Amino acid sequence: MSSTIKLGFAPTRRSIFSAPDAVKYRGLTAKRLRELGVEFVDIDDINDEGLLYSEDDRLKILEKFKAAGVDGLFLPHCNFGTEYVCARLAKDLNVPVLLWGPLDERPEPDGTRLRDTQCGLFATGKVLRRFRVPFTYMTNCRLNDPVFERGVKDFLAVCNVVKTFRNIKILQIGPRPFDFWSTMCNEGELLEKFNIQLAPIPLPELTAEVKKAIADGDEVNATIAYCREKMDINVNDEQLTNMAGLAVAMERLVKKYHCNAAALQCWNALQGELGIMPCAANALLNDKGIPVVCETDIHGAVTALLAEAAANDGTRGFFADWTLRHPDIENGELLQHCGPWPLSVAGCKPCITYPLAFDYPGAITAEAKHGDLTLCRFDGDNGEYSLLLGNAKGVDGPKGMGTYLWVEVDNIKRLEAKIVEGPYIHHCVGIHKDVVPVLYEACKYMGITPDLYDENEAQVRAYLRGE
Repeated sequence: MSSTIKLGFAPTRRSIFSAPDAVKYRGLTAKRLRELGVEFVDIDDINDEGLLYSEDDRLKILEKFKAAGVDGLFLPHCNFGTEYVCARLAKDLNVPVLLWGPLDERPEPDGTRLRDTQCGLFATGKVLRRFRVPFTYMTNCRLNDPVFERGVKDFLAVCNVVKTFRNIKILQIGPRPFDFWSTMCNEGELLEKFNIQLAPIPLPELTAEVKKAIADGDEVNATIAYCREKMDINVNDEQLTNMAGLAVAMERLVKKYHCNAAALQCWNALQGELGIMPCAANALLNDKGIPVVCETDIHGAVTALLAEAAANDGTRGFFADWTLRHPDIENGELLQHCGPWPLSVAGCKPCITYPLAFDYPGAITAEAKHGDLTLCRFDGDNGEYSLLLGNAKGVDGPKGMGTYLWVEVDNIKRLEAKIVEGPYIHHCVGIHKDVVPVLYEACKYMGITPDLYDENEAQVRAYLRGE
């Protein structure tokens, strides 16, 4: 599990039920979290029981969790729980909330019930809704049930998506190409709605940094050596040096402006300055976990960050065009781009060469590995934003140029109509992992609408319920 996500662990009880049993389950739950490798901040120092049940303690817990910078709040109901202090804490923290309680035991022979955890979960869910606090419910289960481990793991990934989304800063290198009206975005609206911040710089600042990187030598030389080790090289030494210089320069600028992704005007002014396509340089940064997308597609950069955050394990996404239908498979489609995909998604040894539609070198050719995928796209227009998402699988198809993968979806006509009717465009992000449930759940915290192109919402919700 990820060590970068920190949970605030606030187990709760109510006074009329067994306090000793609540303390017992607090300890058992903490032990299980440690077994799963979850990083959490407890409240054992707040009171003797290490449980949330009073407003005075809630205020101390809030202060402690804020100081620790928790990314999510876990509210195990160790008996019925105190719903209003749970809701107040969740409201003030403004992080994703996981609501859960251990399965109740058989009543005592005399009819006594020790915890009534399930009943308390019903109450807390209602009060959280009254407070307009979105929350994730993990089904009432035992600590060693597989659904507990799965639910905690998925919630950590949801927290990672939300944390990423709330801290997006994108280096915008140049304006969008004139012909790409589809990639325009509303910078002010992205900031006002979501705190998505852009750092725009002109292309001359990039080319100056490329020249500086090449003159400095060491980083560029190391990048050249890496390229020669990992790829077949079908360009000359000067062109390869410029590609390596571009990769180093973009990484430096991303760090200089404290960004976590970049969107580049990849053609055609850049070719007049450097004589190369930037695809291979993009691929190198994408493999480092710094998404760089083409054609100044800001929404594409957002999508790339969300997809990788949902994977929460270092799996890299790839930025692609929906391109054309498969000639032989009814629901097949070609995903392709000039060559910016991470080397780690390739199913063969990549080659630095020329792209499909340009006369300048610097693209990568490689078919991506097959397997199960998630495809997604964050986009919006007219003030409404949504996340298109669904599944696909890699399939065989005709040889392509650039980085490419033929995929099969459940219903290409339905997907095609969603893209055309919007608010989406011809760009998406693919990732070799099923992160649809995580992204779906994260949407409630991000304030955007999940849009399932497989139209399988009932199945996704069933999975999230633990079915």
